[in-house]
Amino acid sequence: MRSTLTISLPPELARRLEEEAKALGRTKSELVREALSDYLWRERFERIRRRLRPYAQKAGFITEEDVFRAIS
Repeated sequence: MRSTLTISLPPELARRLEEEAKALGRTKSELVREALSDYLWRERFERIRRRLRPYAQKAGFITEEDVFRAIS
């Protein structure tokens, strides 16, 4: 079941969204859905990363390179 959300955009952002949708041949709704989905995924990922960081550091994983070396 779909849900409808009404949002208010500043004029400049609305103009940029309209231009991008036309340039890509997509709807404004598609672009906003994709952007929101990406944002929510990144936020969840960062929350998990912050929660697990102390455990990773305790295990000696300080950088992403440390993780890459361990799994490759």
